[in-house]
Amino acid sequence: MSLPFTVEATDGRARLGRLETAHGPVRTPAFMPVGTQATVKGLTVDAVRASGAQIVLGNTYHLMIRPGAERIARLGGLHKFMNWPGPILTDSGGFQVMSLAQLRTIQEDGVTFRAHTDGSRHHLTPAGCMAVQNQLDSNITMVLDECTPYPATEAEAAESMRRSMRWATLCKEAFEPRPGYGLFGIVQGGVFPELRAESAAALREIGFDGYAVGGLAVGEGQAQMLAVLDGLEGALPAERPRYLMGVGTPDDIVQAVRRGFDMFDCVLPTRSGRTARAYTASGTLNMRNARHAEDPSPVDAACACPTCADYSRAYVHHLFRTGEMLGPILLSQHNLYVYQRLMADLRAAIAAGCLDAFAAAQGGGGETEVDD
Repeated sequence: MSLPFTVEATDGRARLGRLETAHGPVRTPAFMPVGTQATVKGLTVDAVRASGAQIVLGNTYHLMIRPGAERIARLGGLHKFMNWPGPILTDSGGFQVMSLAQLRTIQEDGVTFRAHTDGSRHHLTPAGCMAVQNQLDSNITMVLDECTPYPATEAEAAESMRRSMRWATLCKEAFEPRPGYGLFGIVQGGVFPELRAESAAALREIGFDGYAVGGLAVGEGQAQMLAVLDGLEGALPAERPRYLMGVGTPDDIVQAVRRGFDMFDCVLPTRSGRTARAYTASGTLNMRNARHAEDPSPVDAACACPTCADYSRAYVHHLFRTGEMLGPILLSQHNLYVYQRLMADLRAAIAAGCLDAFAAAQGGGGETEVDD
């Protein structure tokens, strides 16, 4: 494998690991901020780096539409283009393409779709998806898959999953291996244990640098999501990283780490920040609420981020009430620090062998305020 991964410690099913890439190491468990269009919304790369983030995620669909993979390649690749020197993972775009229900047609050799921006027509094949991600210079390339919708019947999930497995084979054949770069397969199969097991076995037979689980956190609820992860115990190689895609809340991440998953991404930290939601040690706050209007305390007294060090709840409340763009920036920055602190704490808990106690102390994320 061209993407070395070492498990340095375990605590139950949880793992403390190190993934080596051509653009630096990633300590796992790790959370990847979502930089869909070559930017983590509202934040400079310096702010993202200062939060403790080691690796960011970009999106093949959006970047191939705007500004185009060829242009990014001419400008030196995605790392140089967005001024992020660390590792980058690119989602294949399968989720975005599949969400364009009225704008795409799925065929055996790939998917034809019209861009949501200008209606331009594109045909994305497994080999083409690999070529685009190669042009982006992504350290971790994801196979093109069909993200099974929820809910779906077992027959629908089976057809979708098996098409994704055929595409995974074609992606492996088209991928250009080189040191510090790798290709991850994606387990699909909806909420059906037998289909998930079949998908995992097919991917292991093909052989990948890492194994992702997709098609979750799409409406099935945490209990069903965790049941799917429990059903995959022993189905994915112990010596390779495991990536749970699009997940999730802090409690989702803690529970998935306990089940042996190493990598995560989600838009929640920044999306919540843009909508006045702040994650704190005691719960989730709505900074629009009137109770914060004269509160001189920081958003979270336990947080060392620049937002909490320099600004009060009253000021952040004022920014949102007046529609100032600084409000979403400050809360996005804060939330990203919270997520990265959680990952650092998880790594420390695994190293110390006290993950269960740490998870119990988290209390499921605390109480969420209601709107005024």
